[in-house]
Formats: sequence, structure tokens, C-alpha cells
Amino acid sequence: MDNWTFGLTLLIVGMGGTLAALGALAVMMGLLKKIFPVKEESN
Repeated sequence: MDNWTFGLTLLIVGMGGTLAALGALAVMMGLLKKIFPVKEESN
């Protein structure tokens, strides 16, 4: 595997891993919002 192939592979895997991690965090935050809804303060 030459340097260009390795670099492009690392680029694609790194970007994919980052997007997958952000997607997992978004799903987890959505679930937490459903489990613990925000209660508005009443004055």
C-alpha cells in the first residue's frame, strides 16, 4: 500500500468514525431528553 492509498484510507475512516461518534451522541442526547424532560419554572 503506497502512501496515497494509506492517506486516503485513513482520511475516509477518520471522517466516518467522527460522523458515527457525532451521530451516536445525538441519538443519546435525544433519548436523554425524552427520559428527563425539561421542566419549565413557574413564577
